[in-house]
Amino acid sequence: MSRLPSGGRIDRSQPLSFSFDGKAYKGFAGDTLASALLANGVRLVGRSFKYHRARGIFSAGSEEPNALVELRTGARREPNTRATTVELFDGLSAQSQNRWPSLDFDVMSVNGLLSPFLGAGFYYKTFMWPAAFWEKLYEPIIRRAAGLGRAAEGTDPDSYEKAYAFCDVLVIGGGAAGLTAALSAARSGARVIIADEDFALGGRLLSEQHPIDGAPATSFVAKVEAELASLPNVRIMSRTTVFGVYDSGDYGALEKVSDHLAVPAPFQPRQRMWKINAKQAVLASGAFDRPIVFGGNDRPGVMSAQALRTYAVRYGVAPGNSAVLFANNDYAWSAALDAAEAGVRLTTIVDVRTEVAPALTARAKALGTRVILGGEVVATSGKVLTSVIVRSGGREETISTEVLAISGGTTPNLHLTSHFGSKPLYNKELAAFLPNTPPPGMAVAGAAGGHFSLAATLRTGAELGAAAATAAGFNATPVAAQAEETPSGISAFWQVKGARGKAFVDFQNDVTNKDVTVAHREGYRSVELLKRYTTLGMATDQGKNSNMAGLAIMAELTGQGIGETGTTLFRPPYTPVALGAIAGHHRGKDFRPTRPTPSHAWAKERGAMFVEAGQWLRAQYFPKPGEKDWLETVIREVKATRASVGMIDVSTFGKIDLKGPDAGAFLDRVYINMFSTLAVGKARYGVMLREDGIVMDDGTTSRLSPEHYVMTTTTANAAKVYQHLEFCLQVLWPELDVQLASITEQWAQISISGPKSREVLAKVVDAPIDVSNEALPYMGVAQGTVMGGVKTRIFRLSFAGELGYEIAVPARHGEKLVRALMAAGEPFNITPYGTEALAVMRVEKGHVSGSELNGHTSARDLGLGKMASTKKDFLGRVLSGRPAFLEEDRPILAGFRPVDKTKRIRAGAHFMAIGAEPVLENDEGYMTAAIFSPTVDSWIGLGLIKRGTERWGEKVRAYDPVRGEDIEVEICDPAFVDPKGERLRV
Repeated sequence: MSRLPSGGRIDRSQPLSFSFDGKAYKGFAGDTLASALLANGVRLVGRSFKYHRARGIFSAGSEEPNALVELRTGARREPNTRATTVELFDGLSAQSQNRWPSLDFDVMSVNGLLSPFLGAGFYYKTFMWPAAFWEKLYEPIIRRAAGLGRAAEGTDPDSYEKAYAFCDVLVIGGGAAGLTAALSAARSGARVIIADEDFALGGRLLSEQHPIDGAPATSFVAKVEAELASLPNVRIMSRTTVFGVYDSGDYGALEKVSDHLAVPAPFQPRQRMWKINAKQAVLASGAFDRPIVFGGNDRPGVMSAQALRTYAVRYGVAPGNSAVLFANNDYAWSAALDAAEAGVRLTTIVDVRTEVAPALTARAKALGTRVILGGEVVATSGKVLTSVIVRSGGREETISTEVLAISGGTTPNLHLTSHFGSKPLYNKELAAFLPNTPPPGMAVAGAAGGHFSLAATLRTGAELGAAAATAAGFNATPVAAQAEETPSGISAFWQVKGARGKAFVDFQNDVTNKDVTVAHREGYRSVELLKRYTTLGMATDQGKNSNMAGLAIMAELTGQGIGETGTTLFRPPYTPVALGAIAGHHRGKDFRPTRPTPSHAWAKERGAMFVEAGQWLRAQYFPKPGEKDWLETVIREVKATRASVGMIDVSTFGKIDLKGPDAGAFLDRVYINMFSTLAVGKARYGVMLREDGIVMDDGTTSRLSPEHYVMTTTTANAAKVYQHLEFCLQVLWPELDVQLASITEQWAQISISGPKSREVLAKVVDAPIDVSNEALPYMGVAQGTVMGGVKTRIFRLSFAGELGYEIAVPARHGEKLVRALMAAGEPFNITPYGTEALAVMRVEKGHVSGSELNGHTSARDLGLGKMASTKKDFLGRVLSGRPAFLEEDRPILAGFRPVDKTKRIRAGAHFMAIGAEPVLENDEGYMTAAIFSPTVDSWIGLGLIKRGTERWGEKVRAYDPVRGEDIEVEICDPAFVDPKGERLRV
């Protein structure tokens, strides 16, 4: 056991049980998984990605590169979770990953022996030759080895939420700078949000021993947090990571609401995605230790100096029986000495510098710690660390130790400052990159801005918090918090020359200093190319630990300074965000909620089979007992409709209300044909183009009164068309006096078609509606009531090519109308039909639909070019006249029937001349839709073929290599049934 007998911020009165790789352990409330593992003497926690080298816990925060574990089991299993950020809870189950068969014995560690062949760019070089090996050998090996951890295979049982918040000042980080910034802003009355990724506010103050205002740092934290919690204008958001900065003062944040629980509480989400809009922001995200590159620096037992102090002071854990510090800066000394004063046996401090602040050496002497100045650690030994080799004054010695704390300096956590494209600036005195130009409204305080001493951190936080509140319109004064100026000297040092063994720059991706040298030698010297050629900084920590050393080594190789070499830009998210949190409630049926039609319950009673159509669930067909398959059912429905009368719910068609004195002029501009001349009580078919001349949608628009029109759209394009019309009104022609409203859900619309449809309709309409051919001719519109007083709009339209009507009633009366029509049509054997029969009849009639309105066709392609008015302008008119759209050989809509009527043709088949070789150069078009027509008694189809309207009667091949079919077909009129439209007008 490595738990110190006293101390720490943990609650020793609340023991917690957890398991790691199936073995049971104990921890305490306030532990992280990492601190609890170290307290139980667990030092080996994972394996690296490429070489599968043994790895231990390196840090104590979200920058952790090594301790990635799988949490929980079953459907809640979560891979690649940092043990350093996992709040311990009772019953927590964790597994190591990236190893087989076990963590202690990993077969894939043999990759370490192959390291001479797996260096920088090996995948580019190795897999180029021989080419035949790629699919058979290389790719299967890569796919098997790729990835870290295992995703859960079951459906996630937890829920996720999205939420929005608004504030005057957003403080990012709850450490010393964040607390003073939040308090300074909050006392002014500004609305303040303070967000921190930890489960407790305080940041490094929870681990430091330096007093503030003459009292322990933790007392200062408790005092400030209590005041903030008491203020109604402050929201404290712990367990919340601000991961991205976006336009207009928007910040993305992830709150881990229930990750510290085995199962979320009832009605609580696991995580909550926040969109926070802030007038001003203060970034107080602190800084973290970066490693030094030397031989064996990745061995379990090697950790950052900051982590050593955190585990000792905050968690009451000594990560080993003895510790050695290897550093180049004062902050690392303070951290190691704090850990020693908390109970860690710090035997030796090795510093590359020859002079160190006397106050630090005095503290070391008082603790009995040996100091070696001008020294270097050149190697380590042990499966987990047992000793280090130190070189000093030309001599080497071996020092036994279980912990090696290292620090190559402090790296400001400035990721969020780069999310608008600003590259950090290098500061030679601090040997660190500092923020350049933060996003608008953001100021950077404390260590994140390069102010590493505690006094400077408190001061800059208070000043910038007050300044942010003032900029937001409040009268703010910085709070006063006094602390000593802690030592912060540093001498830039990145790697030990002549070190023994592999010296790692990126622990997670196994990138060594030699890999950086290879990238330089082979010309990959740009920081962007260096990253991609070596995978440096491409791990889940996104280079938080590795970037600085890698850039410094490349800078030395190129002879440039680190500032001139530069750094890659950081991008959101700052830490990984689960896809479930991004989706929120939009998953399963909440992603695409089931939208039943008004007649759904009735159709279900009739045994309908349903299909998703756009956003709707529609009846596909209505099988009867004894029918062997769907095709037999559809044939019956089509025959019954054409012989007598059929009924279908078409409520899913988009319906848009247009009102205003300029409604007609507006429609003239969005449709290719005229609508301002449409008479009241009439409907007209229209075609709408995109700005590039491609058909967007088609449908009918009816004029109900001089300033009132109703447009119908296809089911799939309803939302897109409405959005397009709003864009036209608000951006293109804001001067037009027109109002729009989507009324798709407000009206149920039932279509009846067939020679007996007028007789059925006559039984349900109320006087004075007259449905005779003279009173309500084809494309006529009537308004009144049906079924004894229910408001209605009746449109004499037909998609099926027969005498037909569409009856619209308020949606709540839709099922009542269906039942009334069925009762009225019983003497005529009225037959309900679904989308399959509708598709059959539309192809028989030659009507275009979704498979032809595919985003590639013009009005001319679809045989609708003559509809375009030459008396007006309309959207898409100019670009629809581009030469490519007018080429003689451009595919045009035509009908197709097999020469051998027993043959089946299929959508997707390509057309080519008989005897032509089946190559791309001979392709003349393709079949867009194919159905079996009971009316024609054969398979028929629609398609686009070169000069389609000129080639009726010509025979071509319908070549379908996917299904292995090659069928001779005849090009014909796309209207197979009633080409003159006589049935529509009877």
